[in-house]
Amino acid sequence: MTAPSQPTWITSSYSGGSGTECVEWARVEMGTLIRDSKWADGPIVRVRAEPWTTFVRSLRQGDRSTGGGAG
Repeated sequence: MTAPSQPTWITSSYSGGSGTECVEWARVEMGTLIRDSKWADGPIVRVRAEPWTTFVRSLRQGDRSTGGGAG
């Protein structure tokens, strides 16, 4: 499956309804882009496909420790 040339941004289903916690992601050829939807022109994080898949799978399984964070 080939990613479109312009990313199609999707709001995370985990984003808060208050408008203060909005994360968007977009699939691109080399992986996934992540940004703050309130700051669309701000920084974008690019994650390769394999780590992104591992992260999403861990969230679906309820494992909040994946990613090596302090919590």
